[in-house]
Formats: sequence, structure tokens, C-alpha cells
Amino acid sequence: MKNERQIVFHGTYFQEFYIEQNDKVREKIAYVFQVVKTVEKVPEKFLKHIENSDGLFEVRVEVGSNIYRIFCCFDKGNVVVLFNGFQKKTQKTPKQELELATKLKHEYFNLKRI
Repeated sequence: MKNERQIVFHGTYFQEFYIEQNDKVREKIAYVFQVVKTVEKVPEKFLKHIENSDGLFEVRVEVGSNIYRIFCCFDKGNVVVLFNGFQKKTQKTPKQELELATKLKHEYFNLKRI
């Protein structure tokens, strides 16, 4: 891909989530981020739009039978803004995690306007 995407963090939610993970999970997160940064059309296995969410996506990471999600959105095409991450324990995404991601997304774009 000629224009590599840039990954940025909003707040410290992602970093706090990342620090709690073991090396295997961190390595897989790094691998998935590399795919997100460099592959023009990222497979849904790694990045999926969240239905009815007004532009939220989830970075999808699987390590063994463990599933992790990191909410994000795009800003100006090539910037991926990371919000909160969590380990998925059920089929359904926890409502509070989705609400937090939505709040952080609004916060991010409101701060940009200042």
C-alpha cells in the first residue's frame, strides 16, 4: 500500500488494556496492527465495521480460544484512532464497552475542533 495508515491513541484506555496482556497477546496485537497499517483492504477477520455505530470499527485479535476487541475509527482516511480494548467473553459485545467507545469517539472529534 502506498499510503500506510497511521495508528494513534485517544486517551490511555488502549495502553492500559495492552499493558495487562501477556506477550503472546501483545505480539498478535502488533501483527494485526501491521495488517491494518499496510493492507489496503483489511480483511474483516482483523477489522470490522460495527453495525449502527456511526463509524466505529473493531480491531479483532484472536489468540488461541481468547478473543480481544479494540474499538477504533478512521480520521481523514489514513489515520486509525484507537479507543478502548477488552477481552470478549461472550458472543455479544458488552454494552458498556460500546458506549465508552462511542463517548471517546465524540470526545476525540470535539477536541479536534478546539
